Amino acid sequence: MRKTPSLRLSNRLISFVTLMVSAAIFILFIGGAVSFKQIGNEYLEHYLAGVVKVVDEELAAPEEAKSMAKWLPKLLKASSVVSMELSSPTGPVYSFQTLSMMPDDNLLYQKTLPLQINKGYSIGFKSLPPYSAFTYSLGALFSITAAIAVIIVSLLWGVVWLRKQLHGSELLEERGRMLLAGRLDEYSVGSEEEWPATASLALDSIIAELKDARKERSRFDTFIRTHTFLDKLTGSANRVLFDSKLESTLQESQSQGVLLLLRINGWDDLIEEQGKAVADDLIVEIGKQLNNIIQRYSDGVLSRYYRSDFALLIPQQSLKEAKIIASQCLKVVEKIIPPKSLNGDNWCHIGVNMYVSGEGRGRLMDELDMAHRSALLQNNNSWSLFKKQQQLTESLGSVRWRTLFDAIFEQEQLLLYKQPTFLFKGNGLDLLHLEIFSRIRDENGVQIKASRFLPAIKQVGYQVKLDSAVLKQVFPLLSDPDFSQYSFSVHLQVKSLQTPAFVRQLRNRLLQTPRVQLKRLSFELVEGQVVTYLDAVRPIARLLKSFGCQLVVEQAGRTIVSTHYIKDLNVDYIKLHRSLMKDIYQRYENQLFVRSLLGACENTGAEVLSVGVENEKELKLLKELGVEGGQGRVFEAETALFHHQEKISIPKRRNRWGK
Repeated sequence: MRKTPSLRLSNRLISFVTLMVSAAIFILFIGGAVSFKQIGNEYLEHYLAGVVKVVDEELAAPEEAKSMAKWLPKLLKASSVVSMELSSPTGPVYSFQTLSMMPDDNLLYQKTLPLQINKGYSIGFKSLPPYSAFTYSLGALFSITAAIAVIIVSLLWGVVWLRKQLHGSELLEERGRMLLAGRLDEYSVGSEEEWPATASLALDSIIAELKDARKERSRFDTFIRTHTFLDKLTGSANRVLFDSKLESTLQESQSQGVLLLLRINGWDDLIEEQGKAVADDLIVEIGKQLNNIIQRYSDGVLSRYYRSDFALLIPQQSLKEAKIIASQCLKVVEKIIPPKSLNGDNWCHIGVNMYVSGEGRGRLMDELDMAHRSALLQNNNSWSLFKKQQQLTESLGSVRWRTLFDAIFEQEQLLLYKQPTFLFKGNGLDLLHLEIFSRIRDENGVQIKASRFLPAIKQVGYQVKLDSAVLKQVFPLLSDPDFSQYSFSVHLQVKSLQTPAFVRQLRNRLLQTPRVQLKRLSFELVEGQVVTYLDAVRPIARLLKSFGCQLVVEQAGRTIVSTHYIKDLNVDYIKLHRSLMKDIYQRYENQLFVRSLLGACENTGAEVLSVGVENEKELKLLKELGVEGGQGRVFEAETALFHHQEKISIPKRRNRWGK
């Protein structure tokens, strides 16, 4: 990138003019001094030549030569001659030496002149240089002093005038610096004093067009993502997004949950008898009612799976809760008055199925379809559960969850795990930070992952306690010499950022930590929560950035939202949701989403990272798309090397920190 000059245009011009004038004065001064010296020497030489002529004539008359000893010393003394020696071919004839203190010979003007009448005779003079006895006189050098004063005053006036004339160009240059620094919104319109005016107006026009283009691009990117992953009629997820989320969920260890399939009985007859508009109205109404239920579950997904089919995915739910959800769905849908062509008592049926990690998506959907057919055979609005052989993990009730959390937080038994995140650097990897995950143990000592207990944390309202417990263990790591070369990334719930007490606690911790250590700390926020509570997140994001911390937005792509928050919050990194990574080299719609997000991050400073990369094919394609880094099983070799270098040896609980 081309570098911008550090010195302003006006300063450069003023420096140039001042240097030229100063150089002219200096040259004039040196030239004048040399000229004065030369003129003085020529005058002295001419005077001494006259003395030589008089002495030569006096020596020619012997009677007059006798009187020369009387008047010649007076003449020489008046002429500032220090010494004189008249020499003949046989030796010195006459010499004169002043009685005053003799200066250094190197400072005297010395000259030897021959006599014209008396051949062979010569006179050697040592005289004081001209003007050596004179000091500065205002009267004598008034004209030169006045000239220099006029030049200096003119120079000062010229500098002031030049600054005034170039003030507009300085404003334009400063505006350019701010634009290069990324402050486009603050300096989108220039001042009327900017000069040249045409350049300022052209810049205003270009910036206005650029802002419009960015808005249009953001709208277009949102439009693309919406039409790729959302149903046009209901605004819920389409089949592509639902299948992607389901496959991602099935890959997570210790995951379980519920799947529901709602299908309208007699859909084709409805379209044939009453038209597509009536059928669409019914679909929209069903979507609204089901969306009200799915909103209660933060990780739930509602999808219009097919023409008259709605599919629901709700992770981390037990069998008991699945039955409750199915009953609630049927209850709210039955409140809808169906069109006349549908049987009011037998028009909607729900199939229910449970899943655990490791199951196949196709098999689950087949089982779900069988459960729906079982409900259809009951000849009334009903739901049916597919009975499976595998045992689901028993879910704790809210009271038991609360009791477990209280014991963990009071005894400080929260477990912290780390997973390295890398940046791509050529063919190698650079460690970006260690992402911190939390886990707990239940009453039986069984370890529970965050993906399973986080819904319960939200249910009992313990988000602030969880984040406080994590920060309490992470901040000491910043000053630990064993981890002084590593950076850490911590998850925060937006609910915590809306709590004044937690914000004060966080600010106090930041104030007590050296800024050098804070530069190694990143905070991760969920994209969906950030967009929903953007006004609450904005001041906290500025606070974190002011301390030198980095801001990371995770789970990008889990929901379809606008990307304007990237520039608004000055985000450093964006982590894609792991559901987008599964076989991305075969899913062109996921590639389209990643390209769209990468385009939205241009000129913002934000870098896109991948999460859950499983194999080399996925990694290769992500690099081709322009993703800057990632984390996942494909980096296991680098992760093992990282552990070896750090000499971390925990046989049973790998990567664990805490008690």
